[in-house]
Amino acid sequence: MNKMARKGNGWLRGIAIVAIVFGAITIKEGGSVLFIDGEARQSAGAYVPFVLWFNFIAGFAYIVGGVGLFMNKRWSGALAIVIAVSTLVIFGFFIFHIYGGGAYETRTVAAMSIRSAIWTMTALIAWKLLPSSRRSSGVELTN
Repeated sequence: MNKMARKGNGWLRGIAIVAIVFGAITIKEGGSVLFIDGEARQSAGAYVPFVLWFNFIAGFAYIVGGVGLFMNKRWSGALAIVIAVSTLVIFGFFIFHIYGGGAYETRTVAAMSIRSAIWTMTALIAWKLLPSSRRSSGVELTN
């Protein structure tokens, strides 16, 4: 394996670990608000149900995508793109909710901004570094 390939593999593994940890935290926190009537739900304040449900379900996709990235699987790049695009779409609906006068928490705006940035960057990095992405884009790297 050449130096460039090893460096790319390190980046993929790094973002894979971030995705897996981020997914586990997302599932735990979202599940606490959705399924446990306790402190987490009280501190959530004016949460927006469709955003919370999306993020909870997406947490499982984060873990699957992270495992795929860690294992250098070509489908993980496509999954990262789907997660990024769907997160941006939900963020857009959330913004419409806000402008329509719906209740929300400011921290949700920050959280959705972070999620959108993380998954957009993850999708771009995966597209650039996964071997199948290089082939499909017409760029062929030789050893």
